[in-house]
Amino acid sequence: MQPTAAPTAAAPTAPAAPHHPWYRVLYIQVLIAIALGVLLGYLAPDTAKSMKPLGDAFIALIKMMIAPIIFCTIVHGIASIGDLKKVGRVGLKALVYFEAVSTLALLVGVIVGELIRPGAGFGADPAKLDASAVAGYAQKAAGESTIGHLMAIIPKSFFDALATGDLLQVLLIAILTGVVVTGLGERAKGVTHAIDVAAEIFFRIIGMIVKLAPLGAFGAMAFTIGQFGIGKLGNLAGLVATFYLTSLFFVLVVLGLIARFAGFSILKFLAYIKDELLIVLGTSSSESVLPHMMQKMKRLGASDSVVGLVIPTGYSFNLDGTNIYMTLATLFLAQAVGADLSFGQYATIILVAMLTSKGASGVTGAGFVTLAATLAAIPGNPVPVAAMALILGVDKFMSECRALTNLVGNGVATIVVSRWEGELDPVKLREVMAHPVAIGTEISDETPEPITP
Repeated sequence: MQPTAAPTAAAPTAPAAPHHPWYRVLYIQVLIAIALGVLLGYLAPDTAKSMKPLGDAFIALIKMMIAPIIFCTIVHGIASIGDLKKVGRVGLKALVYFEAVSTLALLVGVIVGELIRPGAGFGADPAKLDASAVAGYAQKAAGESTIGHLMAIIPKSFFDALATGDLLQVLLIAILTGVVVTGLGERAKGVTHAIDVAAEIFFRIIGMIVKLAPLGAFGAMAFTIGQFGIGKLGNLAGLVATFYLTSLFFVLVVLGLIARFAGFSILKFLAYIKDELLIVLGTSSSESVLPHMMQKMKRLGASDSVVGLVIPTGYSFNLDGTNIYMTLATLFLAQAVGADLSFGQYATIILVAMLTSKGASGVTGAGFVTLAATLAAIPGNPVPVAAMALILGVDKFMSECRALTNLVGNGVATIVVSRWEGELDPVKLREVMAHPVAIGTEISDETPEPITP
């Protein structure tokens, strides 16, 4: 069986090489665009700032499609399972995994922050901080109370969730719709078919939009360097470097051990999703590659039903990078203003961060709002929200790392839950991992295929 299977698996990729020269490969285009953006930002900052609309437009186009894609995918995933008990079982396993790994991410941020203490010696005077610089974030965080956060999950109407694009609200109406469609059985067959066709349309639109990723990456990176300057990193290099190294440790060690337990190498997995990692690096948004990630997880041998449930819910409930950032940044600010946190305050930070991080998708700025909400909830207010002005200038540089870590974490979660559910094809997993470059190139230049049975 093995000798015949290998040529079949390789056949689709073999003739693709002559038709796709290196300069047409998406991840290479994105890499070149990032480099050009950095160069323009350094040489001509004013011109680079004017490139901001390119990045904003790309993110807006992606966000335009995320809500309907998640809705269709969740509904299809639940309906394709056909057994509500199994839906509940897969959902419960996913949530258990999400909360366990998210807690590890929060603890890693606390431990690293205490060991390295990147904010020690900063000597910031809270009374002299410019609160106006972060006033907008503080106002948004004011509504992030526990009750307010839970109530915000309920949309004003069914279609309001799709119109506003709130991921938690979309998840709620999608789960309810999927459960009802499953319960109706054959009577809802027409609805299921319509949702599948709609999903295919949305996926094809995303396939067209993703081809603009190099322009989006160029605009976003040019603006970042032009606005803040490469030298800006020097002021808070300790925090930025600590965050990147901590995230790298979490991916290679924590997620690496989880991946090894699930039967694959984290390094091979990173090579397999390199296209998506580069797009996220340029755009600071893990949402920009959601459809491609779903397709790639399916090609790794994860079942349709698990992919359809875990990836979309992971974008709201499994944000490892955001969790590391929340605790590490909080400790940095506490150290910077000379605040000594008690054990109770540490516990509050972890519990509040676990709540406020939900729904903070990979879009730039979301992590900053949740950080403000976390600071405001610490008993005794030892770290004023105004202290966030200290890291406002470098938050954009950390946003990329948050989104990258979130992306990797969701990919690993999909494989783990699929294996936990007994719906992972280990042979397919090994075969695909053995040829990540060829398969990655093949996917990059194709329209993402919808998740269909």
